[in-house]
Amino acid sequence: MSNGHAAGGNGAEGQGLKEKLRHAPKLMIGKHEFRFDPTDPDEELLNRAAKELRETPENVEEALRILNDLLDGEPDLDIPRNKEFLVRFLRPCKWYPESTFGLIKRFYKYKKTHPRYCENLLPSNEAPVLRAGILTPLPHRTSDGVRVILIEGGKKWKPKEISLDQFFRGVMLLLEAAVVEPRSQIAGVRVIIDMEGLSLSQVTYFTPSFAAAVVEFVQKCLPCRLKGIHIINQPFIFNMVFAFFKPFLQEKLRKRIHFHGTDRNALKKYFDAEILPQRFGGELEFPYEPVGEPFVEYLSIFEDDFTVDGSTAFEHRIYGPITTIKFRSTGNNWITEQTKTNRFCCGRYGYPRTIERAIACMMVSGNYVSATHHYNTNPPPKMKE
Repeated sequence: MSNGHAAGGNGAEGQGLKEKLRHAPKLMIGKHEFRFDPTDPDEELLNRAAKELRETPENVEEALRILNDLLDGEPDLDIPRNKEFLVRFLRPCKWYPESTFGLIKRFYKYKKTHPRYCENLLPSNEAPVLRAGILTPLPHRTSDGVRVILIEGGKKWKPKEISLDQFFRGVMLLLEAAVVEPRSQIAGVRVIIDMEGLSLSQVTYFTPSFAAAVVEFVQKCLPCRLKGIHIINQPFIFNMVFAFFKPFLQEKLRKRIHFHGTDRNALKKYFDAEILPQRFGGELEFPYEPVGEPFVEYLSIFEDDFTVDGSTAFEHRIYGPITTIKFRSTGNNWITEQTKTNRFCCGRYGYPRTIERAIACMMVSGNYVSATHHYNTNPPPKMKE
């Protein structure tokens, strides 16, 4: 790798993922092996990053410096500050630090305000949707390096077995996994949504609030170069589903949504025939049956890595003499008060889980404490004065 590319180095995080990958069992999708790819991009892809994303040594150094300064000014937002992690947000923002800072804040605010979709988002927790065979990454990338995720929301989706919330959580999980891959950070991701066999009973599960939440995440909070959403085999009643989403779409995302129906030639303008399943007009032998438990087991190898992105914990420190801790509500925030001081810590990006959790996490040093709160939407229990 050339020394001219400042963002392509091997960090401890990347090395840890590679080590796990070396010991991971093969994940076969039909006759083809799927591999999670945390490896560094090659010279060709880094040159592309310089051209498309402004990824030059000078821009990388300046962006990291400014972004860290901006994060220093947000002490309530406690996220990893290592280079590999910050690059995930910088690349989709083309190394503009102010835009990246805004994306990071939106990303974590979304996680706080939408716990039903984001809380404890781990492979083990999403095992049912991963086993169901309605979410599958294609085993091969496109010729320009794009990762492809297949979503089957038609006849294969059983709403009484996999709720719409579970479905969306599974999609988020796969997108977050793709964001970790440097190649996907640069080349991007495309999503194929197969709606064959969509029924009226399935349509009834969609709501405007769900559509708004999905579009908000994809449009404003997703740290990913989403190159396109390709909807295929959609029946006429799909228009009823899309009507929920359409009012929330901005022009940029609207232009990236492509309706192909059964036109396989139109689909192949975006996907090489070699990587496209045969039933979609390609050449890839792709199983109709779910990959199942091996898919869950494969992703679970990297389970710990889904918890280190700062999405499940926000740190707040309280300083001052403590004898009693109380909680009180101020609009959308829960405030931890120190009854013998005027100082307090406001959960701007996170909530205390319970008073027991807060106390259990305290580390006492003299008559000062440091407390780490894990967020949850559940309000703290009432306490006696």
